[in-house]
Amino acid sequence: MLAGANLDSPITPPVPATGLGHRPVLLVAAADPSSPELVPSWTAGWPNLHGWKRWLTVAGADHYSFTDLDYLVNESGALPIPNAPRSITITATYVGAFFQRQLNGLPQPLLNGPSAAFPEVTFTSP
Repeated sequence: MLAGANLDSPITPPVPATGLGHRPVLLVAAADPSSPELVPSWTAGWPNLHGWKRWLTVAGADHYSFTDLDYLVNESGALPIPNAPRSITITATYVGAFFQRQLNGLPQPLLNGPSAAFPEVTFTSP
């Protein structure tokens, strides 16, 4: 692994005390996480992530907001999920910026802090 992104899932197995070899990690979660194991696993692992790292929370998101499921359900008309298109934009933009920075070495100011273009995204520092 050169770089890793975790989208609203617990970290299992736990991050070892020795870390992940200074590899960069992006953590993205719903502001109200649907998994009770998520926040404790991220909080416990955070100090052991010794490389570049960001923990982002997204207001109004749920566990499926970071996949295309919410979008597809919304588009099908089966269940209205009004923030589905926005969730796709947020996920693609932040995850894309992360991998452009980490794998291609391209500067990504979006990852430096809050953005007026994405007010629902909060940079968390446990």
